[in-house]
Amino acid sequence: MDSALLIAATLNSGTVLALAGLGLLINERAGVLNLGAEGTLLMAALAGFVTTLHTGSTTLGLLAGAGAGVGMALLLGVLIIYLQANSYATGLALSLLGGGLSAFLGVDYVQAKLPAATVWFWPGLSDIPWIGPALLRQHPMVYLTMALTAFLAYGLQRQRWGLVLRAVGESPASAHALGYPVRAIRLGATLAGGALCGLAGAYLSLVYTPLWVEGMVAGKGWIALALTTFATWRPVRVLVGAWLFGGVTMLQFYWQGQGLNLSPALLSMLPYLVTIVVLVLISSDAQWIRRNMPASLGQPFRPGH
Repeated sequence: MDSALLIAATLNSGTVLALAGLGLLINERAGVLNLGAEGTLLMAALAGFVTTLHTGSTTLGLLAGAGAGVGMALLLGVLIIYLQANSYATGLALSLLGGGLSAFLGVDYVQAKLPAATVWFWPGLSDIPWIGPALLRQHPMVYLTMALTAFLAYGLQRQRWGLVLRAVGESPASAHALGYPVRAIRLGATLAGGALCGLAGAYLSLVYTPLWVEGMVAGKGWIALALTTFATWRPVRVLVGAWLFGGVTMLQFYWQGQGLNLSPALLSMLPYLVTIVVLVLISSDAQWIRRNMPASLGQPFRPGH
């Protein structure tokens, strides 16, 4: 694997984490803590794979994954926003539900095969030496993720909907006093975040590794959750952080191609070791976390209280 292919593989790998991370960022900006991302990704990966297998359409598979993500998010939102269930227990239960249910429903699809994923060639540009193979031969979702990052970065800072979303996450009581439907806004943010997590799961099983295997998400939901904190709840940093983690994942294959004599098990551990190191570093400064995190994250809101 040369450097151009390493860059291309990094963008491909990072897209899964970026989509999931952006979805969780939207949740958390509204004050909703979603610990069910791992289960959501698994259910979406299965839904996308099964849909594409039976229809032959990757687009329909991605939409099915987004739909599965919305369904899981709706369950989470109703439980923690309207029924006031504990965010931590509910999120963990949702993650376990997604893992177990996807394994049960996906038994018959483990050996199935999908058609090759679409690669977007830019006319006249994709053949440019190094730049073309590295940057301009990606699946359209890679570029859509970049565009979505720019949209969220601008919207959260400059658009009314972004300011309202942030206000709900910072001070729901104040937003309610101004007449905003806090719980409806939180539910909308939860569903939007669930759709992005669903797209991430479907992208994983349709493009990144076009197959279905039980537990194939392999901790990416938890990494995406850590990524939002690592990025201090800023979309551009989520994207850059996703590429960083994606690059670390791809390094194991790059080093193996270079003949580096390291244990494959050690190389496979590398992305998770990096995640642990990052979490230790950001947790060492509690004041820094409190200054950046949404003030009402994980806190229930009851109108009239």
